[in-house]
Amino acid sequence: MTQGKSAVVVGAGIGGLALAIRLQASGIHTTLLERRDRPGGRAYVYHDQGFTFDAGPTVITDPTAIEALFTLAGKPMGEYLELLPVNPFYRLCWEDGTTFDYSNDQEQLERQIHALDAADVEGYRRFLAYSRSVLDEGYLKLGAVPFLSFRSMLQAGPQLARLQAWRSVYAMVSRFVRSERLRQVLSFHALLVGGNPFATSSIYTLIHALERQWGVWFAKGGTGALVNGLAQLFRDLGGTLELNAEVAAFDTHGQRLTGVRSRDGRHWQADAVASNADVVHTYTELLGQHRRGAQEGRRLLGKRFSNSLFVVHFGLRRAQPQLRHHTVCFGPRYQALVEEIFNGPALPTDFSLYLHAPCATDPSLAPPGCSSHYVLAPVPHLGNAPIDWASEGPRYRDRIFAYLERHYIPGLRDDLVTCRTFTPLDFREQLNAHLGSAFSLEPLLTQSAWFRPHNRDAHLHNLYLVGAGTHPGAGVPGVIASAKATAGLMLEDLSR
Repeated sequence: MTQGKSAVVVGAGIGGLALAIRLQASGIHTTLLERRDRPGGRAYVYHDQGFTFDAGPTVITDPTAIEALFTLAGKPMGEYLELLPVNPFYRLCWEDGTTFDYSNDQEQLERQIHALDAADVEGYRRFLAYSRSVLDEGYLKLGAVPFLSFRSMLQAGPQLARLQAWRSVYAMVSRFVRSERLRQVLSFHALLVGGNPFATSSIYTLIHALERQWGVWFAKGGTGALVNGLAQLFRDLGGTLELNAEVAAFDTHGQRLTGVRSRDGRHWQADAVASNADVVHTYTELLGQHRRGAQEGRRLLGKRFSNSLFVVHFGLRRAQPQLRHHTVCFGPRYQALVEEIFNGPALPTDFSLYLHAPCATDPSLAPPGCSSHYVLAPVPHLGNAPIDWASEGPRYRDRIFAYLERHYIPGLRDDLVTCRTFTPLDFREQLNAHLGSAFSLEPLLTQSAWFRPHNRDAHLHNLYLVGAGTHPGAGVPGVIASAKATAGLMLEDLSR
């Protein structure tokens, strides 16, 4: 029986919120602790001069995963949140003016593919079938299943072998299509979860089928509205959300946690503790005084971590009707640039960009007649390129603005009302992200499933992990799936 049992979840990112909702809805009194002044974690939100800027993920690809949280709680999602369809899913652009509108319209897609290379139409159909089979095996069957033993990994082995999971995303895409630009269209998704398309397992091709299955969505009011809806649901269930509550350490007794302590001296006792904080920070700092924390922290320091991001949020005094909601701006290089982003040792001289123009879907995110945006460039993390972002950041921002003005937003700098940047240093300082990594551990095959930090610690039996650093990984569907996997373990353990 779980009656009278309590849990603490550290970190109110989307994964932490989803876990807290599942626990509270199941009768576990749950306290959710967040160090910042509002929930969201990486999905933070800024307001400035009437503009709303989402700081984190803006692509929702599996609305059923979100809806399941409300169904579990016995609440209609529509009372908390409205999801708006995004079409096209993305516009992909190259410097010579070529564009590709990636949507859920098979006929339109095939027409555009034919224009790139007629032979690739049939190849794309076969790739889509492969991607759907990976979605079925890798996400629907295994996404929310915790891999706690090597035996569980071996049991999944035949499926992974059949899907040729040892191949990279780009290598697998290349087996189906020969147009270099179409290969970019079908492989860039790995970057959305911190993966190198040339190194990340082909399992991540499932993202393409995920989008074709359920579409791409955006929360009305921005991703912050999604966070607020989840936080309100948690409160309505009776959960306790504490903001400005920075956890300093976990309290332990032998091989169990007894609670957590905040930097301002507060203490929360709990039967179980789950961390939605960065996994390295969790072990080296929050659990640093325990032998397990020091041991696991050292092990994690030897892992490969995902790239970081340089993000500029900016508001313009004019609408930008030429832009679609999501634009991927490919630069002159692809593989060579990606290799520099993931391996350093310096900031690449060119860039590929993701440009967010949410007013294309929801004009309320800017004052009337204006537009709200962010642009991000994948960049090396601080361990691969120890850049002085305090001095380099303004120069890099200006280079990006000049590039956008030349290719996508004429008159950008004349129309600029406000802007702010978020650098790898901010990821490290504000989010405790190891090396300023934006997505935690790099999603290599050797750092996935059982090889990834487990949803339940192997030695401290009431310590759990949730979020990008554990199975299955980063991205909104990923961290919500991690919450389902972790909640299942916690509820099973707490019922004993």
